[in-house]
Amino acid sequence: MPTALDSADRPDGAPPAVAKAADALAEATRTGVACPPVRDLFDGGGDLATAYAVQQLNVRRALDTGRRIVGRKIGLTSPAVQRQLGVDQPDFGALFADMAVPDGGEVAVGRLLQPKVEAEVALVLGRDMPHRECTVVDVLRAVDFALPALEIVDSRIAGWDISLVDTVADNASCGLYVLGGTPVPLTQVDLRAVTMTMSRSGETVSEGTGAACLGSPLNAAVWLASALAERGDPLRAGDLVLTGALGPMAPAAPGDVFEAYIGELGSVRVGFAREAGSAREGEQA
Repeated sequence: MPTALDSADRPDGAPPAVAKAADALAEATRTGVACPPVRDLFDGGGDLATAYAVQQLNVRRALDTGRRIVGRKIGLTSPAVQRQLGVDQPDFGALFADMAVPDGGEVAVGRLLQPKVEAEVALVLGRDMPHRECTVVDVLRAVDFALPALEIVDSRIAGWDISLVDTVADNASCGLYVLGGTPVPLTQVDLRAVTMTMSRSGETVSEGTGAACLGSPLNAAVWLASALAERGDPLRAGDLVLTGALGPMAPAAPGDVFEAYIGELGSVRVGFAREAGSAREGEQA
């Protein structure tokens, strides 16, 4: 899908409203103070192309500072959430290397604004995916292995008062991610049938199956690969793909510990520090 920024050679060529929205989201990240919905900066609340232009502008700015993209996340894979936002397709955002938290690690207080946690299937690619009309067979051939994952979503928009435009502009509300450490080839798991249970400090807060993610995480990957190839920015060998939530997300607070079990993929765990500065050294990257 083309964006309003695609015709600009550099970020300083972005339309004024796009730049203003990107600035507001970047400032919220820098200060830790959430901003009002950016949809209000656009006539009629904006559209999907404009929202991706905002996202793309801040991604380019991040790359200019030396950050490294390692893959993509897929959001809005739940039909119920799609109906709530009035859309008929998922969205995507960029994953950076510095968003990774080690399995069993801890997120420092204040690193995120208003975090929530959801359990997902992560795919790691062994081949490029250049085709605009991708198929499940293409995905099966391209995926090197799967991992259990926790996505820690976050919103720079105050109170999670988001529309489709807000979440897409805000890098699909991406915050951090945690990956399990044991790779599983797709020949050893039926991703549609996997069951997921996620607990918060020992209490079950989310349950679901692979089928809750667009019918299968493979379907979500097909959509993403096709959408990115259409934009001229296809998935590449080595890319990480977070395929979307398998069940409801749950809010996180200091002191919480989340652990998810996803069928044959195993488990993945993350904690949230109780006090500022208490995250263990080496577990904040």
